[in-house]
Amino acid sequence: MAVFMERDGVLNRVESRGRQPATPLTLEEFRVNEEAIGPLRQLKAAGFLLVVATNQPELSRGHLNRRELDRMHSLLKATFPVDDILVCPHDEMDECPCRKPRRGLFTEASFKWHIDLEHSFLIGVHWRDSQAAANVGCVSVMLESAWLGTGHHDLVLPNMAAAARWIGVAGSMAHPPLVTTF
Repeated sequence: MAVFMERDGVLNRVESRGRQPATPLTLEEFRVNEEAIGPLRQLKAAGFLLVVATNQPELSRGHLNRRELDRMHSLLKATFPVDDILVCPHDEMDECPCRKPRRGLFTEASFKWHIDLEHSFLIGVHWRDSQAAANVGCVSVMLESAWLGTGHHDLVLPNMAAAARWIGVAGSMAHPPLVTTF
């Protein structure tokens, strides 16, 4: 089983730019979400594969340097017990198959890591994350945020600690419940 997660808003802190999260463009702007360290260590200790799947369109727009992105991801790998970080560098206009909410990043991870997507989870903060989970058959465990939208969410929880507890319990069951209180 795997836990997929969005980078921005889950592993690093973001601020709003209008109705969208403001993606950090330099390592100096990148702020690790230290509240996620303990919960991710718990999930890793419970045997989950941890995979980051993130859209980073600022690369193709020319606002984010690949070296800066690599520096940010090196910091993530040094801070969190993540097994892999998969990136879609494309803009919405590119219509690429790897851009969430499309299946590409998840198909790549399932092939590379032999993941059963239907027995996996996705932690996110944006409607695209919830839609991506639905598109690949994962359970969406959304963290409360201003970017959830009005579409379907399997579960919305207040923070990473609650998400890790729920996934830990649900992951041990043959058929995880979609409604519970933490």
